[in-house]
Amino acid sequence: MLIRLDDGRTLQVHDTGGSDDDVTVLWHHGSPQTGALLPPLVAATAERGMRLISYARPGYAASTAAPGRTVASAADDVVLVLDALGIDTVATVGASGGAPHALACAALLPDRVTAVVSLAGLAPLHSHPTWSAGMRAEGALRAALEGRAARARYAETDEFDPDSFTEGDWAALEGPWSSLGADAGQAEAGGPDGLIDDDVAFASPWGFDPATIEPPVLVVHGGHDRMVPASHSEWLIRTLPHAELWYRPRDGHVSVLAALPLTLDWITATTAGTGP
Repeated sequence: MLIRLDDGRTLQVHDTGGSDDDVTVLWHHGSPQTGALLPPLVAATAERGMRLISYARPGYAASTAAPGRTVASAADDVVLVLDALGIDTVATVGASGGAPHALACAALLPDRVTAVVSLAGLAPLHSHPTWSAGMRAEGALRAALEGRAARARYAETDEFDPDSFTEGDWAALEGPWSSLGADAGQAEAGGPDGLIDDDVAFASPWGFDPATIEPPVLVVHGGHDRMVPASHSEWLIRTLPHAELWYRPRDGHVSVLAALPLTLDWITATTAGTGP
């Protein structure tokens, strides 16, 4: 469905539907993705009686681009999505580029976010001196430091380095998470705006302090992640006041998504008694 906003923008929203008694999970997609509800997500939430929703961040799919958006801007859009769907509270899950946006919602919407899962997520750029150490390809984010125009120029010649993924990552993309790879291709075919604006947002002040997040946070990271090193989650776990770390030493950036069903069980246990 499409939500028309007062400022003239449009957000594309996806919803499996459900009753008021269901735990609702808000999925924040990676970079680049379209926000579509991927089959592994739908299956894992359906097995647990959860409602699943997501939206395409500005610049992806049919969501209007919003150059200059920050990571914190996601919270404003999420309020509009939740209000349009008549949903009071959600547990929010973000993978890779979606994880900072999930944290933003927890920081800025504590009355509407009951719990957070960060899978292979980034830490703020200036959070620690080894922020880029271990990244197979950091050129896009380094270009984003110079602003949107520089990041857009970089996009004109940027090519994905297949060694950014481990053998386990490729196996996941050829198997249970094949839909993720297909969706990334669809997002790229739709143009670079969403990814450019994501990277500029990551390389800029996020607009909130992770140390102020009150809802419980589960941080999950793979020890073989070549896209976002595990040091990012190690910083998060030292900074977030109510967080626990699930370190999966054999996983990479995509293969860590095998932990998704277990993270949903964590949400169920953590939010018991907090729903409607």
